[in-house]
Amino acid sequence: MADDRPICRVEDARLVPDGGPARLVLTGLDRAAEIADKVAAARGVGRADGDRLEVMAVPSRLTDAAGRVGGADLAVPLGEVVEAAVAAWLAGSPDLVTPAGTLPTGSRPVVLGVLNVTPDSFSDGGTAFGPADHPAAAIRAGEALLAAGADAIDIGGESTRPGADPVPLDEELRRVLPVVEALAATGAVVAIDTVKGAVARAAVEAGASIVNDVSGGSLDPDMREAVLDLGVPYVLTHLLGEPRTMQRDPRYDDVVTEVFDHLAAGVRGLVADGLPADHIVVDPGLGFGKTARHNLALLRATRDLTSLGRPVLIGASRKSFLGTLTGVDDPAQRIEGSLAAAAVAVTGGARIIRAHDVQATVRAVRVAHAVAQSQDA
Repeated sequence: MADDRPICRVEDARLVPDGGPARLVLTGLDRAAEIADKVAAARGVGRADGDRLEVMAVPSRLTDAAGRVGGADLAVPLGEVVEAAVAAWLAGSPDLVTPAGTLPTGSRPVVLGVLNVTPDSFSDGGTAFGPADHPAAAIRAGEALLAAGADAIDIGGESTRPGADPVPLDEELRRVLPVVEALAATGAVVAIDTVKGAVARAAVEAGASIVNDVSGGSLDPDMREAVLDLGVPYVLTHLLGEPRTMQRDPRYDDVVTEVFDHLAAGVRGLVADGLPADHIVVDPGLGFGKTARHNLALLRATRDLTSLGRPVLIGASRKSFLGTLTGVDDPAQRIEGSLAAAAVAVTGGARIIRAHDVQATVRAVRVAHAVAQSQDA
């Protein structure tokens, strides 16, 4: 059954525990303008635009305002989504339980080390893929990431850089399966980075315990069914378009709201289809159909994403917008920008940081997390 309740994004709820107002953005809200008027009469601030309401109000007063406009039919679903979103924003992330072990995202950010088993990766030029001795080079690279402090390894056999061509199924399987099997055998938490349902199925059978799909299920109709069948955590990512064309003039009216609403609808849909909510991770998809300006807005809004109630993954490492900002063309030399983005994400509530430079990222994340905790003290 479709969940047609409004979607609630929390921008700030720090004062709610003391009875104060929250700053919220609601979309898909019936009679938003009338509710805004009632909120204003109750000493709140509201601005409506179609079915969208931006409001600063005590949550209970917002619900009361909706009740005065449309009775329980309007107030009850609004109250449910607002209460859940505010509670999630205040509570922080839950742990992520995988078949290979629990990632402690409830208590600290974790680092997901990137292992590209491809000859054409934008970030490392295929250094972990040696066709002559495959999979030995990739396994060594994965072991080095674990030794450097990675909490989990993200293995991908198809480049998703802008303009990249798809990789045939058999070739992708040949690249990733022996690496997944070898690293999973060490007890590591392994994610398979793929947009293909068949690859996800085979990789989980080989030992992967997370499916990381940068397409959000949009590029392969089998992916959704695979995720529902496999029973492992799934990273739901926002992608505008597809890798070959995603960076050709991507446009949004409001990138934060549109990405948030897309992820919220995705979570609802997966849960409605039977995937437990605690199996879902959300990722705004930095660089996947976004300009530098879009990426910065999403980074700044990381805390908003926590109101979805799921661990937030941020993957900014070595991406081109960091090169644009720093003037560094070589992706492997973008470490300072990558660390700065990771720190911003962590202080905003991200709990999984996808990174190439694992040792440096682990250290930066530790400091950023300590800063965030001191703010909450």
